[in-house]
Amino acid sequence: MAWQIRPDWQFEPELSKCSEVEVRFTAADDGTTLVELEHRHMERHGAGWSKMHGQVNSGWPGVMELFAAKADEGV
Repeated sequence: MAWQIRPDWQFEPELSKCSEVEVRFTAADDGTTLVELEHRHMERHGAGWSKMHGQVNSGWPGVMELFAAKADEGV
């Protein structure tokens, strides 16, 4: 999916200025599922992308932990 948020946290309508988020789900032999999240092309956001990169990278682990907790609940 396109990450359509500028470094000032406002909507970015121009896709060429957006980064991408990909989430992959892979079945494991033990019946579990491996979930991988990749956020790429942050430099497309232009000035301020480096600071935004740090903020986003510190947020994704928490999102993944919440997702894992819900999955463990069987929801």
